[in-house]
Amino acid sequence: MKISFLISHFHMPGDQRHIEIMDTTLRDGEQTSGVSFSPTEKLTIAQLLLTEVKVDRIEIASARVSEGEFEAVKAITKWAKANGFLNQVEVLTFVDGDVSIQWMQQAGAKVMNLLTKGSLNHLTHQLKKKPEQHFAEITEVVKLARKKGIEVNVYLEDWSNGMRHSKEYVFQYLDFIQKLPVKRVMLPDTLGILTPPESFEYISTIVQRYPDTHFDFHAHNDYDLGTANVLEGVRAGAHGIHLTINGMGERAGNAPLASAIAVLNDFMPEVKTSVDETSLYRVSKLVETFSGFRIPVNKPVVGENVFTQTAGIHADGDKKNKLYFSDLMPERFGRTRRYALGKTSGKANIENNLAQLGIQLSEPDLKKVTQRIIELGDKKEVVTQADLPYIISDVIDSKNIEEKVRIENYVLTHTKALRPSATLQISIQGEMHEEHAQGDGQYDAFMNALKKVYKKLKQELPVLTDYAVRIPPGGKTDALCETVITWSFNGKEFKTRGLDSDQTVSAIKATQKMLNLI
Repeated sequence: MKISFLISHFHMPGDQRHIEIMDTTLRDGEQTSGVSFSPTEKLTIAQLLLTEVKVDRIEIASARVSEGEFEAVKAITKWAKANGFLNQVEVLTFVDGDVSIQWMQQAGAKVMNLLTKGSLNHLTHQLKKKPEQHFAEITEVVKLARKKGIEVNVYLEDWSNGMRHSKEYVFQYLDFIQKLPVKRVMLPDTLGILTPPESFEYISTIVQRYPDTHFDFHAHNDYDLGTANVLEGVRAGAHGIHLTINGMGERAGNAPLASAIAVLNDFMPEVKTSVDETSLYRVSKLVETFSGFRIPVNKPVVGENVFTQTAGIHADGDKKNKLYFSDLMPERFGRTRRYALGKTSGKANIENNLAQLGIQLSEPDLKKVTQRIIELGDKKEVVTQADLPYIISDVIDSKNIEEKVRIENYVLTHTKALRPSATLQISIQGEMHEEHAQGDGQYDAFMNALKKVYKKLKQELPVLTDYAVRIPPGGKTDALCETVITWSFNGKEFKTRGLDSDQTVSAIKATQKMLNLI
């Protein structure tokens, strides 16, 4: 039975079956704990989904929730009507006579997604009604909505449990709904309990039994199976799928839009969607900003790290024959491949980053830069491409300096209501010295301790005439700091640089270079 079904639903790429994509970020996605979009944010996201991402439909709200929700729906339907998208904008409604219908009419919406019960358990224990009572009330709402010019889709809430435990009821419901003017029947895995084999089995059974009905599949992600279930649901013959940006939604969220689209495009050539892949990352970042719902860095397709190679051997393989490339290319989603710099970096990683910056180094300098990045990576998890010019400058600045003076140890303290202090241990020509001093800041205290050492040696120190701190563009708090200090000594000026993720430490490194130059 399953084999013949698979054959009948397989089409060659020239005869692809279109899968409707309904994005429910603004309804189900907004049920993410702590998330609430403003009417303006909802309008912006709706516009992007329909005009740039090019999903087929959007579900934007639940009827009767709040005044803010009402205003948001009004704004979206007004824009959608003016731009020819009104029939692609949907609102969740309830079996409540004409109450939801009146709300929709006032908000200007034309498509309702009616929430009904898809399991006997929900019907019996939540509504405390018999199937016939529920069906009669659904009939009343559907007929009234159609009379008012509103298109109707129906959700079978808890359908997945219904198929597991009360299949007869599900079929009784579906037999009943065939007689009503309903455009789509929507099958939600409300609690995210389905396995991929169940998703295939349940949906294929229903599609075969009701070949003339349009079925949507609505997957949740409680077991992290949302995308896999979407794939199997489409294989089984589902005509549409429901997704959310970044996998937003209640509990563990819904099947994520970007992942599902990538999976369908790469593993199901017999189907097609209208979604523009290149827009997925951009809309993902916008929704992250509006919602405050942070995207995990390892989130497939849209996470910050998913197109970043860290291991040097991977970068080497990419350079030689794209050995670590797959069909999941970043350019498809408006992104670029990156090569992380850190303690696991190899020469190939660094060369790839230098090439992107248009920088070439000699083999000896490349080795020194590689070693410096590994050292920094031990203290700072990732060294960014923007850090590279600073690191190169630091390495080249240091390579001709003979270290006769070494700052071996120091302790810096900064306590509220007490002056900062520093204890310094320094080796000069192999002889160890130690001093303690206070100052107006940690670096000032360090310099005062250093002055004590050189005073005992009856040696003069240069005068600090300028002190500049720079970080790479982007303003990240974990960025490397380059401290450039200008010194005056014997009537001449010179500069030294220090590089570290800690500003005071980078200044101390610049100072050690100065001590070895005088």
